[in-house]
Amino acid sequence: MRVSSKNGSSGFTLVEMIIAITILAMVAILGWRGLDGIVRSRVALTTEMEQTRGMQLTFAQLQSDCAQIAPLSLMSARPTLLAQPGRLLMVRLVFADQQPTRVQVIDYRLRDGRLTRQESAPTRDLNQLDSMWQSALNDAGDSSQAVLLQSDIASMQMQLWGSDGQGWRPSAAAAGTGSQDSTNVNANRWTGLQVALQLRGHDNSTMAKTFLLGAS
Repeated sequence: MRVSSKNGSSGFTLVEMIIAITILAMVAILGWRGLDGIVRSRVALTTEMEQTRGMQLTFAQLQSDCAQIAPLSLMSARPTLLAQPGRLLMVRLVFADQQPTRVQVIDYRLRDGRLTRQESAPTRDLNQLDSMWQSALNDAGDSSQAVLLQSDIASMQMQLWGSDGQGWRPSAAAAGTGSQDSTNVNANRWTGLQVALQLRGHDNSTMAKTFLLGAS
């Protein structure tokens, strides 16, 4: 029954009040869910944008290093490139104002989902360069100097393009330490490098880019 006052005016019944409160509660829940969905979508979009930006910066750094890979005319029989799944090792030229051209070892490494880049000190002493290369191969360097490029990386796969024109080949089949046998990975044979990065949680999405080895 309705609640009546002494002057004869009537108010809302208890059932009407319950219905009104129920409707307001449903509207509030729907509004909260919609707002929560917008916030979640915004967070996911921001994360995707940060990951994409990290990929772009990583590829930009790789392009710079690959373009400046040391030529064999300078390195003689020394190795200049070692590509393995999750590992890329190369020797690149270093140019600086009022400084002679020097070389350094660049080490890209994927560990526990973290892709890092580490560079040795520039040098003109090839014997010192040999020591730096071996130190990197043996994981004897100071890893605290490595710079984090990208996190949440599931895999880093590479392919190599040879000057013999036989197409792309997996880097694992061509990985080596610089000897002159069929497993040698050197710039006189390999003229192109393709790097594919896959993010964790994106099994069907891989970002890949191709780089020329050397400026020419």
